[in-house]
Amino acid sequence: MAADNEISFQLNSAVRRGSIETVRRLMEEGANINSKVNDGWTALHSAVQNDEEEIARLLLDKGADPLARKDNKATPFILAGITGNVELLKLFLQMGSDINEHDFNGFTAFMEAARYGREEALKFLYESKADVNLGRVVDEEKKSLNKGGETALMDAARCGHLSVVKALVEEMNAGVNICDNWERNALVHALSVTKNDQAQDKEAVALFLLKHGADVNKRDEVGKTTLILAAERQSQDVVRAILGENEVDVNDADRNDITALMAAVKKENYEIAQILCEKGARTDIGDLIEIASRTYNNKMIKLLHQYRPLASPRQPEIQWSSSSRRWQSKLQDLRGKYRPMIGKLKIFMLPDFRIQRSSHGGVYLGFYNEEEVAVKIFPTSAENAEREKTCLEKCRISNHLVKFCGWEEQKSCLYLCLSLCEKNLEEYFRTPEIKNATIKNKDILETIFQAVKEMHSFGFGHQDLHPSNILIDVTGKIFLADFDKSRKINDGEKDVIITEDLQALRNLVLYVAMRGKICFGDLPAQCPEDVADHKEIEDLRAGLESPDENIPVSEQLGQLIYHPYFWNKQTKYRVLRDVGNESDIKTRNTMNHNSTSKILKALNREENPFKDWKGRIDKDVLDCMVRPFHDQGKKKKNERSYENCVTDLLKLIRNMGEHFNEKDEMVREIIKEPADYFLNLFPNLTIYVYRSLHNIQYDKHFPNAQNPSQL
Repeated sequence: MAADNEISFQLNSAVRRGSIETVRRLMEEGANINSKVNDGWTALHSAVQNDEEEIARLLLDKGADPLARKDNKATPFILAGITGNVELLKLFLQMGSDINEHDFNGFTAFMEAARYGREEALKFLYESKADVNLGRVVDEEKKSLNKGGETALMDAARCGHLSVVKALVEEMNAGVNICDNWERNALVHALSVTKNDQAQDKEAVALFLLKHGADVNKRDEVGKTTLILAAERQSQDVVRAILGENEVDVNDADRNDITALMAAVKKENYEIAQILCEKGARTDIGDLIEIASRTYNNKMIKLLHQYRPLASPRQPEIQWSSSSRRWQSKLQDLRGKYRPMIGKLKIFMLPDFRIQRSSHGGVYLGFYNEEEVAVKIFPTSAENAEREKTCLEKCRISNHLVKFCGWEEQKSCLYLCLSLCEKNLEEYFRTPEIKNATIKNKDILETIFQAVKEMHSFGFGHQDLHPSNILIDVTGKIFLADFDKSRKINDGEKDVIITEDLQALRNLVLYVAMRGKICFGDLPAQCPEDVADHKEIEDLRAGLESPDENIPVSEQLGQLIYHPYFWNKQTKYRVLRDVGNESDIKTRNTMNHNSTSKILKALNREENPFKDWKGRIDKDVLDCMVRPFHDQGKKKKNERSYENCVTDLLKLIRNMGEHFNEKDEMVREIIKEPADYFLNLFPNLTIYVYRSLHNIQYDKHFPNAQNPSQL
């Protein structure tokens, strides 16, 4: 093994030295051509990295694996993008390389060519159908840290390759405002400070991107705006160009409360400071005069005094405490920062204050009219922005939909301000304390049903019912949210829209019943039998899938809210007793009168899941109920009057309820609580009775919209 490793190192070393004769000799001596040395380098990787095309072709002819990956998953094809060797790129594509294959950090050959300024290779890869706007693909762990997502344009801009940037934008239609997972666009990357920074080249790139519509309101990973970055780079032309867009707030600050003016003062750049002051930069944010005094910059001090605002009476600080447990520290941090107001809204669009990502712009913490809120951000041109805003405004007086606090609009962005919740349903089921959670499944689902029903009554279908759209506030109250896919209900599509919501509820029912143990997208077709109340759950789901033909679609949900799944224990027991109190059940030998009684016929069907019910009941309990139906002079003491049919079981439940207090202490000790005793023994009896009597005259015993108090 040691000898093999030594030969592998020798082969790699020979490749790196460019000694093709040594490479040939080592291969003739039996060197493993695909063996790897430190970090997974094969001889072919080394040949490509050193741009040794002749050696690379020799290795490939002798069986080198063209798709081999280093430990970081980089292939020879990706390395060829770094060197820009077009002939090798062609060869690897012919040998099976994927044009968009990427390493562990998401780099493709196209990105590497852009990063290293290999324009010829970049154009070849573009012609070979490389994805120009592909962002670096990373795993969920990296994504959770906001890593990844950078495009080839961002790489070229960050490295100051102006000709490559021009080719990407003008010839390859690269998107100038695509953002990475830090929400940085190419302009932010162009203005960033890197090692071996070519200031003039990067300034030219920034000006080019600005001319091509780059968004000036994006930030870097610590919240620096493009204006702050330009001030730190001491680029007057870029500062003027950004301010010329008339879209940037000159007083915006980063995470550390640094403004563009503060950056200019620290850099002692009088010209940029003057430009900013003339554009309205505030000189009372931060200790600007003190900073200028440290370097005895009298000219800067005079400028700052010239633009210093008149002193205003100091307002007493308002005592504030957050009602949120989860977001309290972040809200405290946000509250203490200087932020330019957007109407009544204070917001800082940094990942620190982001509640969740979204395809449109994300949801962030904020303060609206001094109230802590969740702020959902849309481009104003987005169709779903107007859809959500309209729905929220029409449903303001709802009880189960997330509260709409207000909205603001600025610079092509719409900010919808909603009541702040602690977590969504997915997050709730993932929390460690879920085993001791106080919110019961039935309460969750009943609230969701009520919310969807309420939304329909306001004239909208939700159309995106998902656990992530069910929110829970700090008190445990549940709300339905996210209406950007909602549809206005009209007469022509009313039934279709409502039916789609009903069918979507089927999966939510199962997801909640299983307490989120299986991902929403991977739920089984039916409720597993080991889930509590699985018969009732499946019956409820069947009602959502195939609504009752006798009831209008718009009323289905209102009916299903009174389904047995939502009944409490006492309601279930009362219904069983009331049905058992029907005269045909309590006074007849029910087994022999099915043909003459509608209720007996409905309950005593051939399919009888309770045909052995007598064997499940304690003997002493059953024996104590026999005597009331016997003439003791004619019957044997232990002869039973109950038959193994459903109606006799209901008769027993009714009779025990009526006479429980008359029973001896031993029987009462066995039963303890009649509702618990019978429902534990026969958990599926309630749903059987419900299905048997549903939609016939005897469903008068069931809770319904006309008698909601029965619940």
